[in-house]
Amino acid sequence: MLEQALAQNGLIAILRGLRPQEAAAVGEVLYAAGFRVIEVPLNSPEPYESIRILRNSLPADCLIGAGTVLTPEQVAQVKEAGGQLIVMPHSDVRVLRAAKAAGLLLAPGVATPTEAFAALAEGADVLKLFPAEQMGPAVVKAWLAVLPAGTLLVPVGGITPENMQSFFDAGARGFGLGSGLFKPGLSAEQVAANAKAYVAAWQALR
Repeated sequence: MLEQALAQNGLIAILRGLRPQEAAAVGEVLYAAGFRVIEVPLNSPEPYESIRILRNSLPADCLIGAGTVLTPEQVAQVKEAGGQLIVMPHSDVRVLRAAKAAGLLLAPGVATPTEAFAALAEGADVLKLFPAEQMGPAVVKAWLAVLPAGTLLVPVGGITPENMQSFFDAGARGFGLGSGLFKPGLSAEQVAANAKAYVAAWQALR
């Protein structure tokens, strides 16, 4: 399901700082713009409530997940809230195994080929290349030359509509979007405008 969602639109919305009272409105404008994967980092205010609201208010073809998941206990709470995807800044094997045991989709953060291969061996569905601004497109190209064919490598960190092309040319087929898309204090209308700019850039890549 994650592969299908990213094939339709390879942009993952990272809503760090989202509050429950704005979750439905922000989710709706992102869905309308074409986003099909939305992540609420757990260091946001009342993240499980926001996940619950997004899951209940958006169509079934939109995947709702949690980011900055650090413990197996948090995995269980994400599932209880209706989350379907676990996104991590790292590759703690305890969290990887908890996510797979819970039947959730998994996108761990990797910064070396060793971490990438180890995460795939534990069942990672997507690899989050983090921080992308530090790694660059050359790393994407080099890794994809040795990782199993079909591996989805998603750069996260510092992704803008302007720099997506260089990562895409290197083989990236998805992107995680943070403060360039959403940050606390933005209205749903401002998020919608940012979303449209990213989607236009994504469609231009194809």
